[in-house]
Amino acid sequence: MPEHVFDTDGIGRWSDEITFPVDVERSIAYAMATNDPIAKHLAGTVAPPVFAVVPALSELAETTMLAVPDELMLRILHGEHDFRFYRAIVPGETLSVRCKVVGIHGKSSGVVVTTMAETRDGSLGLVNEQYFSGFFRGGDWPHASGTPARDHAFDENLRGRAADFVVEQKFDTDQTFRYAEPAGDPMPIHLDDEIARSMGLPGIILHGLCTMAFSSHALMSHVAPDKPELLKRLAVRFATPGRPGQVMTTSVWKSGDGTYRFEGVNDDGQVLIKDGLAEFEGA
Repeated sequence: MPEHVFDTDGIGRWSDEITFPVDVERSIAYAMATNDPIAKHLAGTVAPPVFAVVPALSELAETTMLAVPDELMLRILHGEHDFRFYRAIVPGETLSVRCKVVGIHGKSSGVVVTTMAETRDGSLGLVNEQYFSGFFRGGDWPHASGTPARDHAFDENLRGRAADFVVEQKFDTDQTFRYAEPAGDPMPIHLDDEIARSMGLPGIILHGLCTMAFSSHALMSHVAPDKPELLKRLAVRFATPGRPGQVMTTSVWKSGDGTYRFEGVNDDGQVLIKDGLAEFEGA
């Protein structure tokens, strides 16, 4: 079988810039859709950190898919996501976003396309950067071009001691339906059980970024509940999709000044979130 054809010519080429007005009600709805307990998020004072994907989501998807052959587009899995926060998003402001593919890397079971999004405010100040890694199952492209996602592998030496804190969170049975609209992500594998099963899944699965949002406030609630804007980096690898009704148990280890490593498992001990890294300023 001939290998798939990925477009490497666009690596490093910025997309056109789009603008996104941050609606206060949508920011609050996002917090509520992810069961976020942080007071500033629920009041709309600042947006939840993972809300940063919402202004960038359509451009991230479009830019990524420009590099991917048509026959693989529906085989995408969200492999990793890595946010770098320079400041919190303030509802009511208008942001601009541009994206570029930074790397394409063949693996034994598929191909990883890594795309970067850059978000700025009206004064052109940098608000956040994020790296999205899409894994295309069954892609045959035994090459490497550009740069891979930044490293955030778990420090295995930490397993020699107990986690500093552990948080249990339950995904509601309607979680994906509540999340889809404020997130702007109506993919049917999150909303239609029959379609999800036809894609080889056990049924409706949680959006990866919804699961990541749960991880974010598991950490913030313990580290900086009154100052969520102290979170400066949040990175995860998605291992297994979460399911509505499951409980995720997140174990967190402090590994240095303001740096935390974490992972999340479901009721059956399956790892949902791995290689979790969070960095807080002054915490």
